[in-house]
Amino acid sequence: MAVWAADSGRKTCPSEQAMNELNQYDKTPFVDVLCPPTSAWAGWDTICQRVRQECRKSADSSIILAVDCYTGVLDEEVLAQLNNGIKPDLIIQTNSLMKPASEIASMVAPYLGDDPVFGRMTYLEMRNYFDAEKIMASQNTLRSGHERVVLVYGPGAALVVPSPTILIYVDMARWEIQRRFRRGIIANLGCNNAGELVSAQYKQGYFVDWRVCDKHKFRLFDSVAFFLDTNTPEAPKLVLGDALRMGLRQVARRPFRVVPFFDPAPWGGQWMKDRFNLDPGEANYGWGFDCVPEENSLHLRFGDVLTEFPAINVVYRQPRELLGDSVYARFGPEFPIRFDLLDTVGGGNLSFQVHPLTGYIQQHFGMHYTQDESYYMLDAAPDASVYLGLRNGVNAADMAADLYKAQQGAAPFPADRYANRWPSRKHDHFLIPAGTCHCSGAGGLVLEISATPYIFTFKLWDWGRNGLDGKPRPVHLEHGLANLQWDRTRDWTEHNLINRVTRLGSGPGWREERTGLHEMEFIETRRHWFTEIVPHHTGGGVNVLNLVQGDAVIVESPTGDFDPIVIHYAETFIVPAAVGAYTIRPLIVGGDQPYATIKAFVPACLPGANRREKKQPGIQLSNFTSRLA
Repeated sequence: MAVWAADSGRKTCPSEQAMNELNQYDKTPFVDVLCPPTSAWAGWDTICQRVRQECRKSADSSIILAVDCYTGVLDEEVLAQLNNGIKPDLIIQTNSLMKPASEIASMVAPYLGDDPVFGRMTYLEMRNYFDAEKIMASQNTLRSGHERVVLVYGPGAALVVPSPTILIYVDMARWEIQRRFRRGIIANLGCNNAGELVSAQYKQGYFVDWRVCDKHKFRLFDSVAFFLDTNTPEAPKLVLGDALRMGLRQVARRPFRVVPFFDPAPWGGQWMKDRFNLDPGEANYGWGFDCVPEENSLHLRFGDVLTEFPAINVVYRQPRELLGDSVYARFGPEFPIRFDLLDTVGGGNLSFQVHPLTGYIQQHFGMHYTQDESYYMLDAAPDASVYLGLRNGVNAADMAADLYKAQQGAAPFPADRYANRWPSRKHDHFLIPAGTCHCSGAGGLVLEISATPYIFTFKLWDWGRNGLDGKPRPVHLEHGLANLQWDRTRDWTEHNLINRVTRLGSGPGWREERTGLHEMEFIETRRHWFTEIVPHHTGGGVNVLNLVQGDAVIVESPTGDFDPIVIHYAETFIVPAAVGAYTIRPLIVGGDQPYATIKAFVPACLPGANRREKKQPGIQLSNFTSRLA
């Protein structure tokens, strides 16, 4: 991560060269970890040498090296390198101790169901994947102690060997797991389904594998001697367990960015490709994920070794410091705020959709809270628009019937007959509490500010197009109609959900506004316009911010508690609750053009904490099929 070490009272500009370097969206931000100089190693030869050195420290007659793994690791590469570099006398692979793949498939099936997208969060644990008799037999082999060095390798290795001589954990970033699904080179946990339908593999990862592996990993976390990063094939990095744990503590006490990733979409645009210098070989980019700690990773640099580990590690390991006591008390070790970019500039409309009400998502999918959200327009073409809310006088039965006809391919859904289409301009803010029909139209660069359960989108209409795989994307009319709030019509939407800006305060060279969210949403957003330094405070809860206007700003500690960092236009950054006071300085202080940031947080006293979602009777498709026969 770029650092701008400047005196907080300075009014002069950086040099032209420095500005040219600073005014670039940073796709590889990192945090320098303050740690002993020999805390990390790169390359298989160096790593194996370090592990052998650790083995020689043991006085035991039999050394047991347990290498536990997250799902998604390229086992063939890692095993071959460890075998060549350490030369164990015996290798036990945990996949040979698991239940048959067919039995595991039956075990996870209740959490996956028949829907191609949605399932239920699992309560399974790693131990449920293993055959107890096979584990007992392997433990008897280990107790015999005939081999000098034994390598126990694979997910759940620490279950096979509860007290190994050395415990190494091979972690994986979820985005890299998804990329490996797409290349057809890995299977789901305990399965033989490499190369099968990617969406099904992702679904099983989301609802089952990642939940199981996270629970297992964080039970082991304190006892891990070394963490191994193999996200880049043939370029491994090894980090001392104490050093990584130290790094996570440091991250939770300073502003930081996660590593963004970008993905094409059926409706994707060209704005991010052009502005962020993304791969020109892709037809478009629809999504830019810049703050989804469940899926993003962290770059941590130990000396000259740059490592990549899941950002969720800091959420689980430092929840109070990161989230704050009140947010942690409500959500537990979950990061409740998500920022991402949706690009339809030169693209098409997003799917016409609705998100589930809280009670519905709890009952049907086992989630604690739902995806309330908003669209902040980071940029917009002259003809950009947003669909939001229903038109006045909409007949629910007619709309449901037309949606059903569209799903069957009889006629396109006449969205403009039923939904409001609002013109959108740069800096407009559209609030979208769950149950409100919506989508961004073409021509917009949307900063989506939302609660984290991002997978639960009920598509009502996808404009008759196919996904990137050439197949129709799933539409969920029964779910969607059961959650659609029919009283959120044009008048209500205009009054409650569009540019609800309230001026809150000001100071020398800055002013603060509340832009949302709606009282039915637990996130609050504040926008600051400024030409001078702006004071901020986390207020005991995590802050998430994006620079929505201006080339770059410098985030600083008034007391020097963290190194200053530079944030560029459109970048999202996280300020942990433990930071407390911080300031944001324009790159050009006192200039004519104002800068702007949007900040999201969970208020200590939630304005909608005692709200009641107005739930009207859901619409069932079966009520209308007879009319269409």
